[in-house]
Amino acid sequence: MGGWSDWFARDDTIRFGGTPVVIKMENPNNWSISEISDISQDDARRKGKKNAKQITWVLLLRAHRAAGCLASLASGSVGLISAVRRRVSAGRADSSRHHRLYTFIKFSLFLSITLLCFELYAYFKQYHLTIPDYTMAIPSFKVNVNDLFGSIYTGWMRIRGEYIAPPLQFLSDACVVLFLIQSADRLILCLGCFWIKLRRMKPVPKVAFGSKEGSDPEAGEHFPMVLVQIPMCNEREVYQQSIAAVCNLDWPRSNFLVQVLDDSDDPLTQKLIKAEVDKWQESGARIVYRHREIREGFKAGNLKSAMECSYVKDYEFVAIFDADFQPTPDFLKRTVPHFKDNEELALVQARWTFVNKDENLLTRLQYINLCFHFEVEQQVNGIFINFFGFNGTAGVWRIKALEDSGGWMERTTVEDMDIAVRAHLKGWKFIYLNDVECQCELPESYEAYRKQQHRWHSGPMQLFRLCLPDIIRSKIALWKKANLIFLFFLLRKLILPFYSFTLFCIILPMTMFVPEAELPAWVVCYVPATMSLLNILPAPRSFPFMIPYLLFENTMSVTKFHAMVSGLFQLPSSFEWVVTKKSGRSSDGDLVNLMNGKKDDKVSNAPENEKGIVIKKSKKKKKHNRMYRKELMLAFLLLTASVRSLLSAQGLHFYFLLFQGISFLLVGLDLIGEQVD
Repeated sequence: MGGWSDWFARDDTIRFGGTPVVIKMENPNNWSISEISDISQDDARRKGKKNAKQITWVLLLRAHRAAGCLASLASGSVGLISAVRRRVSAGRADSSRHHRLYTFIKFSLFLSITLLCFELYAYFKQYHLTIPDYTMAIPSFKVNVNDLFGSIYTGWMRIRGEYIAPPLQFLSDACVVLFLIQSADRLILCLGCFWIKLRRMKPVPKVAFGSKEGSDPEAGEHFPMVLVQIPMCNEREVYQQSIAAVCNLDWPRSNFLVQVLDDSDDPLTQKLIKAEVDKWQESGARIVYRHREIREGFKAGNLKSAMECSYVKDYEFVAIFDADFQPTPDFLKRTVPHFKDNEELALVQARWTFVNKDENLLTRLQYINLCFHFEVEQQVNGIFINFFGFNGTAGVWRIKALEDSGGWMERTTVEDMDIAVRAHLKGWKFIYLNDVECQCELPESYEAYRKQQHRWHSGPMQLFRLCLPDIIRSKIALWKKANLIFLFFLLRKLILPFYSFTLFCIILPMTMFVPEAELPAWVVCYVPATMSLLNILPAPRSFPFMIPYLLFENTMSVTKFHAMVSGLFQLPSSFEWVVTKKSGRSSDGDLVNLMNGKKDDKVSNAPENEKGIVIKKSKKKKKHNRMYRKELMLAFLLLTASVRSLLSAQGLHFYFLLFQGISFLLVGLDLIGEQVD
């Protein structure tokens, strides 16, 4: 007699009144039922009808499948509720140092809740108007005022119709106009990208180094001198893989030098990076280690200090890679040839790819954004106007162009955009290569992503204040000045976060409490959905995330709006520089190794370091998820407005406010990115 395991492992076919049903059991807790449709059809055709047992078992089968779906939904809901409960009980919240914006959001929430209670009471007391169309004029009120509350409600309706609705409607219309202008800009960029794909347009070098017969790469023939810089600061997780990738570049060793520019303030990290550099020096690589005692100017100061070395004058080009970037061995052979016989060219920028794009929902949404940035924005601007913002890494600069533009400056937190704008004003040209890729990492936690986005959106406004006089006085063509001022800075760096936050997070909920000011449904739904569809086209596999992407972009508008304001008005937070945390994954395979508790040690072809360093295990700073107060306040504000929208029978507005409020709630509870148990 077979054991229980043999019985559970078999597939039994049970026939009830002509309906064959397969019961699959691996163990008592894992079983399933399925009917065999072909046999049942034959039986039904033979018998001509189904009996009661057949119908019963088919219904049981359907009920089992429905129960399985409900069980999985219930399990997911319970898990989500448990995570929320743990997050709230932990009580870890952001410091909310930005008091003005936080205070404004709290006041708006308090006002909305008060108005909601007010409106609900009036609704059930039938004080509300039944006129479906609200106009800007003062309506005629025929309300039987029997008590004080009725008088107050009548006065409130007069005030909002005469004094609140007109300015709110004006602000709404202005934001809609800005929204349409920005949407038109996005559409034109997409059409430009479509034209590039249709005509197969891409930069082609006039000659490839080492392509001539008889050339001797080791002798340096046809290969210019290239300086490779790796700026880093406390990048303990990624320094090995980046140094290994750069030292393995396919370029004559006598013709390129690697500078590891370490700004770490942790002594142990400094020793580890220095030991890695020594290891590669012993293997024959031309690599040097530099550490600044006085760490001024962040990344810009680090690069500026490195360019002051006496040996830099011997090099013609400089390639820059951040600490988490891993160029392919042929990177220089595919980028440097574009400088040949093109003396006006200052920069060749490569595309980023991401090893952890599928790690969690946050990385998937970032991937959509950055795919559009590189595939559409950078490529279109590079092909048609030879100018775009330098991405700070994975690019090769002509050293002469850097010097002619004034070199690296520490005046903003976006030194890469700063040098690109100054080089453009000097008449230099840029090339973007969409087919040359360089691997890197995306921030996996919302806290890291939030800080990164704050720096990326406050810096351009700092730069705009500083560069505006130089742009006006420059000798470049008028249309290039207009492009820099109105498109590059104002539309894409200032207007975008302004209208996103103002229109969808402030005006829309306010129009629910002031129905005399209207926001059309096409502004709330159709145009944003179309723009999201355009954004997602460069990453077609991310199409299922179109709606979450739309909601998340509106959620991030809070951070981007505050960053824009802080940069424009030179607030202290605009000068903060926080290094984005890395996980140290060198490839997609590291995701599997990480799940198995392993670390891929084969990150380089370097010889083993026999000297080694004794690393004393120290307590790491414990990571934890936190709550974000501004996002939570806005979540409750939008959810309150969604309830109010039901009183006005605005169905589309209700669904948008509901899901947008839930999106803010999930982000505010830090449930979207990396989860720390």
